[in-house]
Amino acid sequence: MATTLHSFIDIFNTEFGEGPDKVQLKKIVIPSIQRDYAQGRQTPDVERVRKRFLDSLYSAVTDKPITLDFVYGDIDETGTMTPLDGQQRLTTLFLLHWYASRKDNADDSEIQFLKNFSYRTRYSARYFCAKIVDFKLVLKERLSKEIINQAWFPLDWKKDPTISSMLVMLDAIQEKFASVDGLWEKLRNNSITFYFLPIKDMGLTDELYIKMNSRGKPLTQFEHFKAELERNMRIMDESVAYRITRKIDREWTDLLWNYRNGKSGTEDDSVTDDEFLRYFKFVCDVLCYRNGDSPTGQSNDEFDLLKRYFSADCPHALENIETLEAFFDCWCNIPGYASPLEFLCSFMSCKHEPGKILVESHKIDIFEDCLHAYSDRSGRIRQFPLNRIVLLYGITVYLQHTKSVTPDDFSRRIRIVNNLIQNSEDEISDRSDRNRMPAILAAVDSIILTGLFDDAIDNSFNVNQINEEKEKVRFLKSNPDKAETLFRLEDHRMLRGQISVVGLENLNYTDAFYSLFDCNWDEIDCALMSVGDYGQRERNEWRYQYGSENLSYAWLELFHRSSNKGFEKTKNVLVSLLASEPSFNNTILRSITDRFIAECEANNTFPFRYYYVKYKEYRPGLYGKLSNVDANNEPYMFSVLQTRSYWSQNAYMPFLKAADDEHLSKEYMGQRLVFGNKHIICTNNSYQILDNKDESVIDTLPISQKDGIDTEDRIVKLREYIANNLNSHGL
Repeated sequence: MATTLHSFIDIFNTEFGEGPDKVQLKKIVIPSIQRDYAQGRQTPDVERVRKRFLDSLYSAVTDKPITLDFVYGDIDETGTMTPLDGQQRLTTLFLLHWYASRKDNADDSEIQFLKNFSYRTRYSARYFCAKIVDFKLVLKERLSKEIINQAWFPLDWKKDPTISSMLVMLDAIQEKFASVDGLWEKLRNNSITFYFLPIKDMGLTDELYIKMNSRGKPLTQFEHFKAELERNMRIMDESVAYRITRKIDREWTDLLWNYRNGKSGTEDDSVTDDEFLRYFKFVCDVLCYRNGDSPTGQSNDEFDLLKRYFSADCPHALENIETLEAFFDCWCNIPGYASPLEFLCSFMSCKHEPGKILVESHKIDIFEDCLHAYSDRSGRIRQFPLNRIVLLYGITVYLQHTKSVTPDDFSRRIRIVNNLIQNSEDEISDRSDRNRMPAILAAVDSIILTGLFDDAIDNSFNVNQINEEKEKVRFLKSNPDKAETLFRLEDHRMLRGQISVVGLENLNYTDAFYSLFDCNWDEIDCALMSVGDYGQRERNEWRYQYGSENLSYAWLELFHRSSNKGFEKTKNVLVSLLASEPSFNNTILRSITDRFIAECEANNTFPFRYYYVKYKEYRPGLYGKLSNVDANNEPYMFSVLQTRSYWSQNAYMPFLKAADDEHLSKEYMGQRLVFGNKHIICTNNSYQILDNKDESVIDTLPISQKDGIDTEDRIVKLREYIANNLNSHGL
């Protein structure tokens, strides 16, 4: 028997088959082995499916007719059709046609066919279907309430899951279609149709139903999604729908099987639905970016994405399907590798290894990371960061072009992409007002496929890093023997791909740099400052960046080009230190610092740097931040900040804290020492003792200077003054 197109009305009394096999469909009966009607269940997932299905039906009767998915069923010799697939849709159509007929006061003769739809799951469901056809509505209250109040409706029917689900669906139908004029006539004019495939002599046993429909288990969200995807593809191209559906069921399921959530003990380990949908959303985001748009602020619901990119409403739907297919297929059979993980481990590592890029230690399998973390359990929130999206995208671009890009070329090019990603934290953004992702993905395409930087692409990765990567490419063409040294320097945790602070001309200091940062960071800080003032002034002109003994953040800020002023100064000081010794340890660094302090004290010359290395209080806290609004004219007026960007009660003037921490005032953000009714503040060339009440100057303690540089240790001097003048007797 052939597939034919029908409405819920005309399928009854239609003849199917030819000759002796001809049979007339007279009844549709849901068999006892089938699951209960589920589209009215009150769970979040089912509510979403119900809303979408009714939205589609509403659009069919108010705008453009719709053809639903296939219904399969066996018709026996009495003309009774037993649906193998399509129970849920048929039941909803039964309820909609009944509602429409009663709403529009159709003649009873027109709706007699509704009596030929029934359930055998329970007697209560069977009698409900029969009773409701004869029931005439008043339509003055909710349908469910009006029906339950009828004498023929026993209260225990509310416990029947099929009946309770039907009542919920009827309320939803009433709410959706109450304002539609001529609803019954529109249904009679075939506004909603479906394909019906009669299956002859299949032997529809209970075992077959259990195998195909899992009795009592509702359709999953993924099953609804898959059916909707197949339906949309079939509208556009039957062969494409067949090919993609086959791959979902076979090759793609095989691919995802080892990644199913159950492997971690959190989900049913027999399905790969969640993994498929998360990767599907990744591909949809790629499509969005490639179209020059941003998914930010748009629905991330898989059904909305399906409609946006893979339905007949989308002019590029078939191209998008090809993209989806390519993004899945590329992981199925990777040339030379038995699995995606084996391939990823061939060029990714959590430590420096020749031929590999450096990634976060616990996320080498970026494909698995995407499958499990791209969205939360609700599917609405993306938990896969943008930098991972860009890296995964670059990998999939290569996998789709393994015939034109050699493994060696890919190894070099993915390193370039990884360096750009690591140094473009601010640039990798997809906000609606600052969406660089389309340009970034286009730049990745160019690098992976050609090895070239497309200068026509604006506003992609960090410009400083792009320029450095171009310089590295030119350098390695002339110095191929330096590649491994360069890559090793790139992979240092303080550099993360950007080596400008050392420089291509100083690759011979790579070992020294590694040994330097195996030392205590406070010793490194002091040794650098002993060589020269390596700090950088931030864009706001009053905050300065230095190192930290605790956080790598401070060093990363210093060693990566930014809007800060003084990067070249930092480089010069660092390179000078690296050039001073073949390797470093804490003892060597301490000796460098001690020599500098001794020279200052011997020459009675005490610059800002002297105080910085001599007194720990002067060295910044966690984030390496100092503050000075006029460092050019007042080089000693630095305050230490304990936050990344603002003043707090924990800030302080280091000269005051080093002299007498006990009397440092948090109320004044560490800018004064308070002694009873007086306090001390610091100026660039003196200390002033002021009255607390009127701020009048009580005394001044000048600091000897020559050419603006202290010629005496001002901290020692203040300590002596406090001991002699502000002890317990002097208060």
